[in-house]
Amino acid sequence: MQLTADHIDYIIKDIHYRGIVVDGLKDELIDHICSAVETEMQSGKRFIDAYHEVLKSFGHTSGLREVQKQTLQFENQKTKIMLKNYLLIAIRSLSKHRFYSLINIAGLATGIAACLIIVLFIQHELSYDRHYNNADRIYRLNGEIKFGGNHYKLAVASAPLGSTLVQGFPEVEAAVRFRARGSYLVKRTETSDNIKENDIIWTDSTFFNVFSIPVVAGNASTALAEPNTIAISRKAAKKYFPNEEPLGQTLILDNQRSVKVTAVFEDMPKASHFHYDFLIALAGLNEAQQTNFMSNNFNTYVLLLADADPKELEKKFAPYLDKFMGPQAAAVLGGDFTMEKFRAGGNIWQYTLMPITDIHLHSDLTAELGPNGDITYIYLFSAIALFILGIACINFMNLSTARSANRAKEVGVRKVMGSLRSHLVRQFLLESILLSMASFVFAVAVAWLALPVFNSLSQKELELPLTNPAFYLVLGCASLFVGFLAGIYPSFFLSAFKPVNVLKGNVALGMRSGWIRSSLVVFQFVISIFLVIATITVNRQLNYIQNKKIGFQKDQVLVVNDAYALGNNVQSFKTEVLKNNFIKSGSISGFIPVTGGWRNDNTFWPEGSEPNEQTMVGLQNWSVDYDYVKTMGMKITEGRDFSVDFPSDSSAVILNHAALKFFNMEKNPIGKKISTFNGNNPDGSPDRSSLRSWTVIGVLEDFHFESLKQNISPLGLFLDNSTGTVIFRFEAANSQDVIAAVEKTWKNLAPGQPFQYSFLDQDFARMYSSEQRLGKTFAVFASLAIIIACLGLFALTSFTAEQRTKEIGIRKVLGASVSSIVVLLSKEFGKLILIAFVLAAPIAWYAVNWWLKGYTYKVEIGIIVYALAGVFAFAIAWITMSYQSIRAARNNPVTSLRSE
Repeated sequence: MQLTADHIDYIIKDIHYRGIVVDGLKDELIDHICSAVETEMQSGKRFIDAYHEVLKSFGHTSGLREVQKQTLQFENQKTKIMLKNYLLIAIRSLSKHRFYSLINIAGLATGIAACLIIVLFIQHELSYDRHYNNADRIYRLNGEIKFGGNHYKLAVASAPLGSTLVQGFPEVEAAVRFRARGSYLVKRTETSDNIKENDIIWTDSTFFNVFSIPVVAGNASTALAEPNTIAISRKAAKKYFPNEEPLGQTLILDNQRSVKVTAVFEDMPKASHFHYDFLIALAGLNEAQQTNFMSNNFNTYVLLLADADPKELEKKFAPYLDKFMGPQAAAVLGGDFTMEKFRAGGNIWQYTLMPITDIHLHSDLTAELGPNGDITYIYLFSAIALFILGIACINFMNLSTARSANRAKEVGVRKVMGSLRSHLVRQFLLESILLSMASFVFAVAVAWLALPVFNSLSQKELELPLTNPAFYLVLGCASLFVGFLAGIYPSFFLSAFKPVNVLKGNVALGMRSGWIRSSLVVFQFVISIFLVIATITVNRQLNYIQNKKIGFQKDQVLVVNDAYALGNNVQSFKTEVLKNNFIKSGSISGFIPVTGGWRNDNTFWPEGSEPNEQTMVGLQNWSVDYDYVKTMGMKITEGRDFSVDFPSDSSAVILNHAALKFFNMEKNPIGKKISTFNGNNPDGSPDRSSLRSWTVIGVLEDFHFESLKQNISPLGLFLDNSTGTVIFRFEAANSQDVIAAVEKTWKNLAPGQPFQYSFLDQDFARMYSSEQRLGKTFAVFASLAIIIACLGLFALTSFTAEQRTKEIGIRKVLGASVSSIVVLLSKEFGKLILIAFVLAAPIAWYAVNWWLKGYTYKVEIGIIVYALAGVFAFAIAWITMSYQSIRAARNNPVTSLRSE
């Protein structure tokens, strides 16, 4: 039976509907199916039954398999052609709208570059101390001691604590101690010049057992076992022994101690909370051999077994250590002292374990081995990176949806011609991804150019991993993700247009229909205003710190370091320098009120009282000379300064107001006495039978000698020798003349010794270097956020003006002024900026107060700061909008209406 024309027409429509056939294979496939249907109908089947039977068997015959194979090949070819067409359309569209494409790429590239740099910074900060083989098993012992009005949170422990834990707990595999003693003058021979080295410390022979620093020469297990031995880094070996074998060589420290080089180790990684080029054997330090649990001076680290639970181990510390600490404390405090009663009175004496990988970002204790980072900054920078990237993505979405009217007819025509919504979505997503990929390429270039500036700002040495294939893989995936994220909303928004509406021109224009776009603009400026307020706050706090009355005069004070290098000529050096007319006074003391100055604390109590946890006060005791108070510009509020006219001043003390409060001597303190232990027992603990008293002769106005994040603690000045530094107050227009004169005197009295100096105000400023870097970084990123947001606002204003060209022309014909048209075009965006300010202000208020809680002494942030931020954001936005608005308002209406 033969098929009729209706049968054949049915087959053609059906196979098209089912997607079985494609152009180019139609005739062959239809002939094959029609022939098979006719064969089935010969057996008496109806046409429809025969046709369905053929469809069931479709693909089982060799002929149809070949057809399917050809069809699949053609489908793949068609897909390639479609992708090529998508790509061509995308490139044409981007090229046609160069202005908007350029703004999109510039905004995205800037945002991505900033985000990339911040990610590198965060990755670097999180990598600290993770390079050790046993990093997950290394812990530092932190101490906390609280009694009376004293509260110490320490990164140090007592000398015997580490070895005691190794002996008492099988979970502790090894322990190592550090003892920081400041910088040293180092030279090879008696006749060579000294070099000042800051990266030098005393440590145990177990150092290389705990920390997996490779030893390139010498024996790691025995290198520091003997007194007067030292291990040096590869860098130090090249510095002191170029082209020589360093092992067995001798170095001289501070012109006094000779040490033998027994090992050379690889330079310590930069991402470590300590960096040392010289490790001196603690076996040669008497202090390290003491069994005194009452004094805490050693940074102590322990290596735990792999299966040890640090929290459970901590719980065992107190009962075990009380057996050692209790008797020593009772011998000092007397009476019926017990550790149980001590803790029952609300006092604290405990040690805890801190993972080494947490130290850099989570530790800010007394006696850290170096300045650490702050996890707060990681959170802040993470938020900034997301904010800036979010603003850049929002710009893209805003511009894409704002241009919807221009592309509405394109969408309508393509839909009428049979294009599916999925095709349109793919088309617009491809455009978005292309922009994103171009932006990422430019972003890498921008980041490479900006990284040196950021490194200078953050004091880091970050590098783009350009040789790492994983870097490009991550960038590629990120560009796809950002492109998809930024383009998903515009793609669905544009592809949802109904052909009937758009071809009639019924598509709303401008901001009035774009409530989502308006919300995104608001979000952008919420972030920008927040960052502006944060920047102002940080800088005002820094200005407050720099200008606050700190209790001493830091300007025009020269600090000459390492005065001990002068030997017996220290006093002669001071005397000679004072002969210069521009030098007003000078003092010899290692104790200066900035970071790097010496510190020494001890316990005192009012004379006549029993030394116990209620009466003892932790007092900073600074050794100074007769001219210290005058040279530092400090103020005696009651009593007098030290004087050569009073020989009894050798047993006198000047206390600050904070100390008077702790001693309960606020009324009539002059003439009262404080006491302390004057000697130690063989184990290093204080000798209760040996006491010494000092008479209060003066009261010193409180001055800041630590960060303004901390309260001013009790302090006493004692008349004693201290040759750490020599301080000179000068009056001269040119400080270089002062330096030259002082250096000349130094070289005459200490030939071959390095002349190291600084200015007190600069040393004080360095105490807040992290805050200064934070303020500058906030300013940079806040500026970037505002620039990116304004780029988008500029483009949106341009587009709005473009869409309302005819409206503007009609208004001008009807007599509207340029100013009224500018207001008309700007007011909608102005409302959005105002809404953004209302939302940003409370968020910023909360964040500002949270950050300032870290400072005991802080600036008051009034409403004026928030108002300034709002006015600044509005002014920048208005300037951005006004250019395009004025340009549109000044156009000749004849030009815009000539087609009407």
